[in-house]
This record gives sequence, C-alpha cells and structure tokens, in this order.
Amino acid sequence: MHIKKNDMVMVIAGKYKGKEGKVLKVFLKTNRVIIEGVNLVKRHTRPSQQNPQGGIIEKEAAVHASNVMLVVNGTPTRIGTRILNDGSKVRYSKKTGETVTEGK
Repeated sequence: MHIKKNDMVMVIAGKYKGKEGKVLKVFLKTNRVIIEGVNLVKRHTRPSQQNPQGGIIEKEAAVHASNVMLVVNGTPTRIGTRILNDGSKVRYSKKTGETVTEGK
C-alpha cells in the first residue's frame, strides 16, 4: 500500500475532501486507513472499565486508501517506489523526485 502509519495525507474525494490529517491505522486486507480528525462517527457505548460513564462518543471511521493522497512538504503528491543500489526499496515523490521518509 502507498500509505503507511504516521503519514500525513489529504482526502481527495468524498465528504471530507481537502482535509488533512495523520494516519492512525492501516488495514491492509480491506485497503482502508483511519485518519486523525476525518470521518467522525458517533458510537453509542455501554459503561465499561475504560469508559465508566458510557454514552455517545465520537471516533474516526476508516476511509478507503484510494481516496487519500500523501502530503510531502505541504503539497499532495503521487508516490512511486524505487530500489536503491543496496537493494532496499524506498518510496519517492513523483512531483519532486525526493525520497519520502517514514512518518513525513
């Protein structure tokens, strides 16, 4: 997948188009990601040890990975992969050509 945990991404389609946020979790099997502050849903919860009050809480729901684009240096960009001389595989920005470090 072109998106990894802790990446900054921008939503490019749907209700939250144009919003940016950090990727909190990646689901490889379903090709979905959870982004901080995007796609908030209300969840009715029963009182528990973690939440003794219970009630309605807001939490982020998953967004399909095809609807997000990686943000590098403040601008959204497409991502490619390159194999370096030492055999390691890195992601690079197709807009600027520079390699993308983890969590950036």
